Amino acid sequence: MGKTVTYHRPDGGSVNAYLAEPAGATGAPAVVVIQEWWGLNDQIRGVADRFAQAGYRALVPDLYRGRSTLDAEEAHHLMTNLNFGDAAGQDIAGAVAYLKGSGSAKVGVTGFCMGGALTTLSAVHVPAMDAGVIWYGYPPLEYVDAGRIKAPLMGHWAIHDAPFPIAGVDALEAKLKAAGVKLEFFRYDAQHAFFNETQVGEKKLLPVLEYNPALAAQAWQRTLEFFGRTLR
Repeated sequence: MGKTVTYHRPDGGSVNAYLAEPAGATGAPAVVVIQEWWGLNDQIRGVADRFAQAGYRALVPDLYRGRSTLDAEEAHHLMTNLNFGDAAGQDIAGAVAYLKGSGSAKVGVTGFCMGGALTTLSAVHVPAMDAGVIWYGYPPLEYVDAGRIKAPLMGHWAIHDAPFPIAGVDALEAKLKAAGVKLEFFRYDAQHAFFNETQVGEKKLLPVLEYNPALAAQAWQRTLEFFGRTLR
């Protein structure tokens, strides 16, 4: 369904990305989809394909510049070496600009795990984004200048999340509310990565990950309803 495209960052640098488009894509709203720490893999391409099937243009920037992994230690290394401010203020800002410049009047941002943290930072650093959906990932609170956030946000969080403890979600929610950010946070009786259909049984890449199909479906429906209200 999708194809590889290249777009430009605000600083003029180029980024490769996976683009999935719906039938009759002209003028369709769009979503920038941000990877987990594993990289731009088939699973995250599949999420973009699902957005396309729902009527959105979906763009996945290749934040790791061609690298992906199934090894947690290497994933941690790749994520640690990623400049989050540069990724949000350049890679993701460029992705939003590319989608708006190619026919989408409104563009949302959504991301998972590491991508959830980057979605939060994008709300701060990318004023052109029109809405954001955060999936079980947040940055250190000192990097969240909540007063700069204008886009409405939705968040999906796992109560039993080991990598991103729910206490941090409570603190983030309080900071955003104090700044008057429009937000809807949902908490699920689940573990980290409950939306990732590859994290089941012996296929799980880490013990702290666990796909939950029923809760994933509920969160997906809420996401589509939210983007339907904010982007269409």
